[in-house]
Amino acid sequence: MSTARDGDPKWLFLLHQLPAKPAYARVKVWRRLQSLGAVTVKNAVYALPDNSETREDFAWLAKEIVASGGEALVCEAELVEGLTDEELRATFERVRNEDYERIATEAAALAARLDEESSDAAAAEVAAQVVRLRRQLLETRAIDFFGAGARDAADGSLAVLEARLQEGGDMSEPTSAPQASGADALRGKVWVTREAVQIDRIASAWLIRRFIDPAARFKFVPGRAYLPRAGEVRFDMFEGEYTHEGDRCTFEVLLQRASLHDSALGAIGEIIHDIDLKDGKYGREETAGIRIVMVGIAAGQRDDEERLARGSAVLDDLYQSFRGQIEEKAR
Repeated sequence: MSTARDGDPKWLFLLHQLPAKPAYARVKVWRRLQSLGAVTVKNAVYALPDNSETREDFAWLAKEIVASGGEALVCEAELVEGLTDEELRATFERVRNEDYERIATEAAALAARLDEESSDAAAAEVAAQVVRLRRQLLETRAIDFFGAGARDAADGSLAVLEARLQEGGDMSEPTSAPQASGADALRGKVWVTREAVQIDRIASAWLIRRFIDPAARFKFVPGRAYLPRAGEVRFDMFEGEYTHEGDRCTFEVLLQRASLHDSALGAIGEIIHDIDLKDGKYGREETAGIRIVMVGIAAGQRDDEERLARGSAVLDDLYQSFRGQIEEKAR
């Protein structure tokens, strides 16, 4: 009988075994586990907090392991004996703190170099390293499941360094995801996202085609580790240029980046947020019904373009409904 308390985190465990050869398979799996943010429970047993994203991540990795000739098992668990939830959570925080502290240390070393060298060449080299560190910080934040304490220090150290370079006009590359000033900056792209689209990806694709770029093309790929080609941007996926930020879902992030100040879209964003993040932040009465409809679309359609088409029809009607309500109140 489980002794887990209400509110305790639930966990996913990946148990796997790989053949001795080829040796690169072990390295590949280890690197994938690191990129997912998994921590070691014991030999060949790795853990992640249980949510839809981590389930998908472990499921894909298990398939890769089996394809490499190994064996893999993914299971959900509540800790009962031998290891507490607090201890496992502390392990995640410790690993992420180490990542953040390394970034902060490197940022401090780069700042010291700027103090010592004033040449354009040195500034250019520092700028390139800052781009790398910003990317690493974003990657670390994406797998910082419990808000490790060293995050703010790393973010602050890097922000100060970026500000110094920008003041000197020495930043030769962007230091974070593109900051679009409006919908115009987002047109003419191929939008890449994870296959088997669900609510946030369906709604984000609808937003892109309806309000940002009617000619937008979409590409569906497996999970993480996809490197975009020229003209491609990733959304609602790991390392994506447009994905979750803080407590905002991808749809909300796109609204902000595209400068879409529309009350009807804002209302839809609140619904998508509550369905996707399941935190009940807005509690709109329409949320439960839209969730049921979107789950039905995903269950009944395996083709991603068909899911987008059916979901878009629902969102078109929802948008018109909200617009009507807004116009009625304005009279």
